[in-house]
Amino acid sequence: MFIEISEVGPRDGLQSVKSIMPIEAKKAWITAEAAAGVPEIEVGSFVPPKLLPQLADTAEVVAHARTIEGLTVAVLVPNLKGAENAVKAGVHKLSIPFSVSETHSLKNVRRTHDQMLDEVRAIAALMRTLPAESRPKFEGGLSTAFGCTLEGPIPEDKVVALAEALMEAGCDEVGLSDTTGYGNPAQVKRLVRNVRRAVGEDKMTGIHLHNTRGLGIANALAALEEGITTLDASLGGLGGCPFAPGASGNIVTEDLVFMLDAMGLETGIDLDALLAVRDIVIDALPDEEMFGFTPDAGLPKGYPGGYIRQVA
Repeated sequence: MFIEISEVGPRDGLQSVKSIMPIEAKKAWITAEAAAGVPEIEVGSFVPPKLLPQLADTAEVVAHARTIEGLTVAVLVPNLKGAENAVKAGVHKLSIPFSVSETHSLKNVRRTHDQMLDEVRAIAALMRTLPAESRPKFEGGLSTAFGCTLEGPIPEDKVVALAEALMEAGCDEVGLSDTTGYGNPAQVKRLVRNVRRAVGEDKMTGIHLHNTRGLGIANALAALEEGITTLDASLGGLGGCPFAPGASGNIVTEDLVFMLDAMGLETGIDLDALLAVRDIVIDALPDEEMFGFTPDAGLPKGYPGGYIRQVA
């Protein structure tokens, strides 16, 4: 079974740190991860540079990433203007964050649910003007789907209803995001199952999980058991919203690939090559902390690279 890993470090990771990574280091990072076999990388976000100066060079990063054969180049866009810039840059996939918590939506993008749905409809209309063969995939990302630091628990029927609303507004697919690290495996299984039942299994295949309270990998496994085939992760767990010292926000890409590889699930990623990519990021961001149990412990003695290759 093939599981697609979508690397979000160059976007989610970098927007969450104070340091600004030099453009050449970003290019080297993306090139090295793609060479290691990572099939999709979220390379940036088309937001006003004054808000996220770390991502002000996203158009240039996209232009570089587009030269890498076989790589799906993804970005985040907050509104129609961002989508227009993403289309102009030539991305393969764009995602819009839609906070299930309306309080968070107002804080994050300064828009109500109705206003965000208007943005989604406008972006969908833009997509329809493009030739089908060059039209980016348009995903609606349901953030704070598992809980919100501002509102607390999020009703699951609200998540399902908004997933349906996003599809009706013109998204190609929807994804769930545990923005605040509130989710647990039972909740993940239940919510994934209910959303997929509502919108169609082929319209909800990906999930974005955080490791804020140490449940990221467990939640990823729960999602896989419900049929999810695309998992977001960040190299070194960079970024996210940790609430305690030593707790990374995002799932560590290296740890996730190790788990999947050891279980015999195919990712197409060379784990040794992936581990080597860390050096590029560490050299460029010496003041930022990198996480990961697999990088710290190393691969087990005699580890041949996964169950599939062990029995081959």
